Amino acid sequence: MKEHILIVEDEKAIQSVLYELLTDAGYEVSLASDGLEGLSLFRTQSFSLILLDIMMPKIDGYAVCELVRKESQIPIIMLTAMDEEEAQIRAFELQVDDYITKPFSLKLVLMRIEAVLRRFKEKSEKQKVLSAQGIELHVDSHEVYKDNIPLNLTRLEFELLQTFLNHKNQVLTRDILIQQVWG
Repeated sequence: MKEHILIVEDEKAIQSVLYELLTDAGYEVSLASDGLEGLSLFRTQSFSLILLDIMMPKIDGYAVCELVRKESQIPIIMLTAMDEEEAQIRAFELQVDDYITKPFSLKLVLMRIEAVLRRFKEKSEKQKVLSAQGIELHVDSHEVYKDNIPLNLTRLEFELLQTFLNHKNQVLTRDILIQQVWG
């Protein structure tokens, strides 16, 4: 399955350049022109990474990042004209994975995206953590957290949740659920 990247950027020229770059590199790309639209797409689709501008209409990138982090550990790369140290510190305090300032090299943007995705994939494979909408399921330790609060689930509940998280954005029939959970 192709990696799906969400670009949240209000400048149409930059959106267009990034869209071309990433689709040519084999990524599936969705575009949002402001923070509100970006959050809406994030909550309704599954993404591998978010490229996020800071200065945008409606909701700025900091607020978007903060709201996303309450629900997910998806990799986030800030892509912004704000090159001041304070802006970068604030972004990293909000747990962004990388910070790129404008103007930028297209080759470097692509390489940094690949590096962040590679690190995230390695970390996920090591920990075997499934996540969505603020829920984290730790496969090996059989622990589940909702917004970092531990949940006590029965074995059956755990396996149902694991099946749903393994099949995000898919409709599962009763027969599939029975086969996946009960064998």
